[in-house]
Amino acid sequence: MLPNHAPLVIAEQFGTLESLYPGRIDLGLGRAPGTDQAAAHAMRRNLSSDADRFPQDVVELVRYFRGENGRVRAVPGEGLDIPVWILGSSLFGAQLAAMLGLPYAFASHFAPQMMMEAIQVYRERFEPSDQLDKPYVMLGFNAIVADSDEEAELFATSVQQAFVSLRTGNPIKLPPPKRGYADDLPMEARAILRSVLSASAIGSPETARKQMQEFVDRTTPDELIVTAQVYDHQARLRSYQLLMDAVRQPESAQAS
Repeated sequence: MLPNHAPLVIAEQFGTLESLYPGRIDLGLGRAPGTDQAAAHAMRRNLSSDADRFPQDVVELVRYFRGENGRVRAVPGEGLDIPVWILGSSLFGAQLAAMLGLPYAFASHFAPQMMMEAIQVYRERFEPSDQLDKPYVMLGFNAIVADSDEEAELFATSVQQAFVSLRTGNPIKLPPPKRGYADDLPMEARAILRSVLSASAIGSPETARKQMQEFVDRTTPDELIVTAQVYDHQARLRSYQLLMDAVRQPESAQAS
């Protein structure tokens, strides 16, 4: 969330991370502040104007890694090879990533409405850069996997509650599962869930594998980043494990 930070500070922070963990750090830059004016004031930022500077701030940040900002240098940071991504959920980020020749990560795991149009704009307008010679798209994806469809659907009520609360102006921490939660929702809330969870796989390993494959076939991403918003931590870890095992099954096993 770059509007919350000075580019020099981010260059040095991620330069520190790259120095500690070489080759393991990516830097994703988002235009949305993700906060309100009170928090922005606490960070000494002015969101009314800083968001409009996002493209310039991205360029300034990249130039710190290259040592191209004159007398002001990022130490550590300068000279390090840190992949920079543009994060987005609208056409603005897609256009900027294409113009700068940077990889693009779309937040389809919670804002999929403009996903297909953003992918198309990014790929059609992409200009090669020193970092990237062709478009590279990452899509966010929800995967809640359990031993049975019924158990996974129960786990999914946690993220359902969180999304409905967020979209109705009452954000909450991820709550425990609530059996039968969706049964009592009004039509408006059900419509919210159909929209925000359209990039999701919820079910047993085989159900989730098929749902994820359908999503990949439809969107053709270069990479998926998967999130599992499951309330119980051990169940969340198992969700990732079950999905990984299902995806890695040999084709012959899947066909049988």
